[in-house]
Amino acid sequence: MDSLTQIVLGAAVGEAAIGKKVGNKAMLWGAIAGTIPDLDVMAKLFFDNVTANELHRGFSHSILFSIIMAPILGWFVAWLYKNKEADWRDWTKLMFLALFTHPILDAFTTWGTQLFWPLDYKVAFNNIFVADPLYTIPFLIFLIIAMFYKRTHPKRRKFNNLGLYCSCTYLLITLFLQRSAKANFTINLENQHLQYNEIQTRPTPLNSILWTANIETNDSFLIGYYSFLDEPDIIDFAEFPKNHHLLGDLKEDPLIPRLIKLSEGWYTIEKDNDKTYFNDLRFGQLGMGTDATRFVFSYELYYNERGELKAKERERVIEDAAPMLKKLFARVLGDKS
Repeated sequence: MDSLTQIVLGAAVGEAAIGKKVGNKAMLWGAIAGTIPDLDVMAKLFFDNVTANELHRGFSHSILFSIIMAPILGWFVAWLYKNKEADWRDWTKLMFLALFTHPILDAFTTWGTQLFWPLDYKVAFNNIFVADPLYTIPFLIFLIIAMFYKRTHPKRRKFNNLGLYCSCTYLLITLFLQRSAKANFTINLENQHLQYNEIQTRPTPLNSILWTANIETNDSFLIGYYSFLDEPDIIDFAEFPKNHHLLGDLKEDPLIPRLIKLSEGWYTIEKDNDKTYFNDLRFGQLGMGTDATRFVFSYELYYNERGELKAKERERVIEDAAPMLKKLFARVLGDKS
């Protein structure tokens, strides 16, 4: 999830753990601990794009990391304050809960989380986008209200718990919405006599009303959109040839299996002006329908001066965001034009 959401979750968990003992300090350190796992993004400063993406949501998002780091961070904060309000065990409890709930929440998104690192297995439920205001804003409001009550006031715990309950309830609701959306995609595929091997369903950015599906066939991928506000519930699917043969001799390079593993097999190959692109389909397209320019995660494959095959992410133009969001929210409301 986005940084703000993880800060809110960490602060609320910190408050639930020992807020009655230390007040707003619990929220502060819960928020800090809740952001620590995402420091793995700094790998981009030291590694290439592919390696950095392989490392993202790895060790720092594992149960093992939470177990190792919680007592270390707990000792540091206990040493920092040197008081009797909370001891090392209290702070360790807070740190573990804040660190551990971070990857648990991330597991509901598309990228997935290596909770069981070093086992090579990702947990990804694909039922919430990495930034969803309906999850974060009510949670944040209840947390802010709780901050203004004294640490021993019963309403402080009440409002903090309300935020936690609302956020958890929303996650459960999105799981049911995902199941319903997937059923609608499946019915449309059957009605259109489209044969497929696998289907992956996920919400579009910033909402849980408009859903998209990647559907794998033998030679191509189909992509469709479905909003719960659509009338009628007829889905048009766009087709994208796999074009895996366009890799040619590149498929013999060790980099290609790494990219295939990173994309979990959901990829197409694209040729454009003598350039070769590896498109990761899991995170959708930049734009909607005919306005979609390309896929969010796309790597240009090239040889460096030493003759080594490399992959670099294609740049995303920030100026395109506003019209894309306008089109997105129109589609959420059922506008298919």
